[in-house]
Amino acid sequence: MPTVTLKFSTAYIGLGLAAFFLTGAVHPTALIPAYIGGALFLLGLLGRKENLRKHVMHAAMVIVLLALFGTVRSLAKLPAAFAGTAERPAAIYAQAVTAALSVAYLALGIRSFIQARRSRSS
Repeated sequence: MPTVTLKFSTAYIGLGLAAFFLTGAVHPTALIPAYIGGALFLLGLLGRKENLRKHVMHAAMVIVLLALFGTVRSLAKLPAAFAGTAERPAAIYAQAVTAALSVAYLALGIRSFIQARRSRSS
């Protein structure tokens, strides 16, 4: 799971930097996905140590769950953004991609936790 975390961290960082620079590098809130990615990157590196892995990966899941809670409401605004009637459509798109990344990471993390528990019990 640490390798998956590192890969997702680069996706979050790339999304944050793209959102920031493609919107004119004016709004620092566009960098929020990059901050999430930075935290995940550190946790991914720490997760490579066997004695820290369990706790660090749980912390990564909590961070991504919070990211999902903070961005899931943007999914309801997507139709207006596609229609061109939404206010700040770039923010809506960035939040929707952040929500999608978060769902994917959480699904992979839960799957990994289930597999780890099964391997420990057998």
